[in-house]
Amino acid sequence: MSPTSPPTSRASSPSRTLHLFRRDLRLADHAGLAEAARRGDVVPALVCDPACDARLARNPRRAAYFARAVASLADALHARESALVVRRGPLVATVLALARDAGATDVTLTARYDAASVAVDCDLRAELERAGLRVAIVHDAPAAAPTDDAVRRFDADGRGYRAFAPYATAWAMARKDVVTERVTFAAHALRGDGLPEAPPSEMPDGAGESADPVRALAAFERYLAGPILDYSSAATIPAGAPTGRVSAGLSFGVLSARTLLARIDVRARDRFLLTEEKVALAAFARALVRRDFFLQLAWYFEDEPDVPLQEHMRAFVFARDHRALEAWRRGETGYPLVDAGIRQARTTGWMHPRVRAVAASFCCFDLGVDWRIGRDTWDAWLVEDDGALATGNWQWIAGVGADLAQVPRIYNPRKQLRALDPRGIYTRRYVSELAHASDAELLGNATSQVQPQLALALYGEGRYVEPVVDHDRAARAYLARYAEHVAAMRRA
Repeated sequence: MSPTSPPTSRASSPSRTLHLFRRDLRLADHAGLAEAARRGDVVPALVCDPACDARLARNPRRAAYFARAVASLADALHARESALVVRRGPLVATVLALARDAGATDVTLTARYDAASVAVDCDLRAELERAGLRVAIVHDAPAAAPTDDAVRRFDADGRGYRAFAPYATAWAMARKDVVTERVTFAAHALRGDGLPEAPPSEMPDGAGESADPVRALAAFERYLAGPILDYSSAATIPAGAPTGRVSAGLSFGVLSARTLLARIDVRARDRFLLTEEKVALAAFARALVRRDFFLQLAWYFEDEPDVPLQEHMRAFVFARDHRALEAWRRGETGYPLVDAGIRQARTTGWMHPRVRAVAASFCCFDLGVDWRIGRDTWDAWLVEDDGALATGNWQWIAGVGADLAQVPRIYNPRKQLRALDPRGIYTRRYVSELAHASDAELLGNATSQVQPQLALALYGEGRYVEPVVDHDRAARAYLARYAEHVAAMRRA
């Protein structure tokens, strides 16, 4: 899908432009609004169509965040002497009516990257253009657009990067300037249907502030002033320093990835920083690069969102169920770190990034369950709303996506507990049954298997659940089946 048509100068097009907000709920550093401003005075609008309502209804915590973010956007527009027009109804008909009521000749919207949204936007664009409107779909979520010439310089076949390393090299050469163009919002008296609402009880702690762009950026500035310098350890120690917690803000466009990178660049120029502190800043920036990498993967492979990128894995059969799948969903697998991560997600709407990898690995390899089942399960809990990133990360963990390792990376949940949470602080916080367990009971010894641990007081009547599977046995069985599949594909 072409992201945008050539910009039209303000002089040749003095009419109004309707900008449709979706996952770009801010005014600053906004590529979509900048394009709208080049076409005319901007009428800001948001359409809550049945698909949007249904998605938010599946995740009340996400719906609450979205409602807060929209309310903050409406306040910011009111301060600019304009108003956010919210309409409810079928997408195409509602947008056409809005454009007609606003007297708009142009419509702008920012690109989305999950396949379902891309298809919807293609159809919307076609219908709007058929009605005589000029439409621009603008890349705003990634710091560097996947269609940027510099990003594509090493993309030999023009079909996107499947490997991260060459993408990161090209990404570093692309311009990621903060958008500073002044936007003139139109004063209007258009009818609206009222802002979306959600029960405040569904808002996780601190998320209300992070849904407001000004406060979210201020919170990141405080993080940048000190805690980010420990990011390298924070990314691997769930009980340690904070990691930034920007995933929800980025997914709803409350925060701009370009702005975050610009702030990091300024911080990195501090000549008093230690080498390890500069490494931490670079690691945080690299996490944003990886986010862009998955967005460009989704952009170029939008036609097959649920199909493994690795062709040899497309015929591999994952299970659609397992006797312990519900135990995994409840956080009752008998593996403390896995259970702590699942319970953190269910109770807060967020999970530590490294723990996510361990919990997802358990789903895919210990249980052998289809990665799409795991992805869709987490989608009902996590506040962040980015299907493209979820698919990219789950495919990576499952060994069917952009990760080009020779064999799947299977995390041992016991070894990961000892490495990531050696004092059990994080685990005890979320697994109440283990609050008073000794370190020996919680961590076991370096070579313990399931049966020796059963002798400890950790398990038993009214205590922590026993392991639902033997990890070592399950991992060996999966790798054997994987090797057999790969060998068969080579013979074919």
